[in-house]
Amino acid sequence: MSRTLCLTLRIWRQAGPDAPGGFESHRLEGVSADLSLLEALDQLNEQLIAAGQRPVGFDHDCREGICGSCGFLVNGQAHGPLAATTVCQLYLRHIDDGATLVLEPWRARAFPVLQDLSVDRSGFDRILAAGGYCSVNTGSAPEANTMLIGREQAASAFDTATCIGCGACVASCRNASASLFVAAKLAHLGQLPQGQPERGQRARALQQRMADEGFGSCSNTLECEAVCPQQISADWISWMHREARHHAG
Repeated sequence: MSRTLCLTLRIWRQAGPDAPGGFESHRLEGVSADLSLLEALDQLNEQLIAAGQRPVGFDHDCREGICGSCGFLVNGQAHGPLAATTVCQLYLRHIDDGATLVLEPWRARAFPVLQDLSVDRSGFDRILAAGGYCSVNTGSAPEANTMLIGREQAASAFDTATCIGCGACVASCRNASASLFVAAKLAHLGQLPQGQPERGQRARALQQRMADEGFGSCSNTLECEAVCPQQISADWISWMHREARHHAG
C-alpha cells in the first residue's frame, strides 16, 4: 500500500505581473507519496476550484523532465533538493511526512512573474533568435559518413545540446546570469562542422543579446552547474569567454 503524507505548501500567490504578491499556506492531507510535486499541485488546484478559488498558476508541459517548461524554487532551491531533477520529476517519496514546502517563482529581473509560480522566460527565446541556429540551408539529412565527426566531439556537442532552457541556472545565480544557458547553446553548434561558418558572429550576437535582456554577469559560484537538471558543466562558460575573445572585432 502506498505511503501517504501530510504536507503544508506555502506558495507565492500573485494574480498578475503588476499585482501585489504574497505567500499563502495550504494543507494537503493523505497525499500519496507516489505523486510528483506537480501532481500534488494539481490535487490542490482541484480543491481550490471546488471551493470557488483561483487555482495556482505554474508552468508545465511534458512532465517527463524533457521540455524545460516547469520550474520554480522549492525551499529556496531551483527544482528542489534532488540533483539532476526537474521539478516535474520531484516525487513526494523524497519528502518527509509533515514537511512544509515553500514554493516561489524564479527570482530574476529578466524573468518577470506572470502569475504565481509562472514567469516570462521569453528572454531565452530572444537570445536564440539573435543567432542560436545555423542559417545556411543544409538540405535534407546527409548520409552518415559524408561529414566525419569524431566520437568525442559528437558526444561533447550532444552533452551541451541537452540544455532544456528551464532557467534554473538564472534563478540560482546571485547575478541572475544566463551564462550557462548561452554557453551551452554556443558550445553545441560551435563544436560541429555545420556551426563553423557563423561561429564568431553567433558568439558575439548571443552574448550581446544576453546583456540587452538584463541578465547579469557570471558570479563564478557554480550554482548554475549545481542546479542544472541536465548537469551541464560550468566549464563551458569559460569556453564561451574564450570564444568571445577569439572572435572579437
